[in-house]
Amino acid sequence: MKTRYTSLVSVKKNIMQKSEGTFKSANEILNNALSALKISFNALNDIETPLRGRMPEFLASRMLLDAQRELITHNEEWVEFAKRETESAKEQLKFDTIEYEKFNYLELQEIKEQIKRSKFLEAKELDEIALMTYGNKKR
Repeated sequence: MKTRYTSLVSVKKNIMQKSEGTFKSANEILNNALSALKISFNALNDIETPLRGRMPEFLASRMLLDAQRELITHNEEWVEFAKRETESAKEQLKFDTIEYEKFNYLELQEIKEQIKRSKFLEAKELDEIALMTYGNKKR
């Protein structure tokens, strides 16, 4: 049954589905960022510092450690950004879902009203037919 809310409900549903896709992709980006951060920490743990040797070896080791720490800092910032994006997408999805449910409810209420109205009209027509039939049988 078509109501005045039918087209609005389909638009709201499309918006909600788009928000779901955005949330899923934001969640995937967050998982990638967390994975990259974990890999960065593991790589930092795998770096061995020389216990003895020449100064260039110590400096090279130090530069490697500094570069890995910068990568960790970058990945931590990426994780924080991805968390904010995921939270934002979650809030948008929540809002869009509420909007969809609201108009879907209004559409269902209007459909119930239309069904109730049509049942009333059908009963009225059946009463008229019964009266006409009863009047014809009496004659």
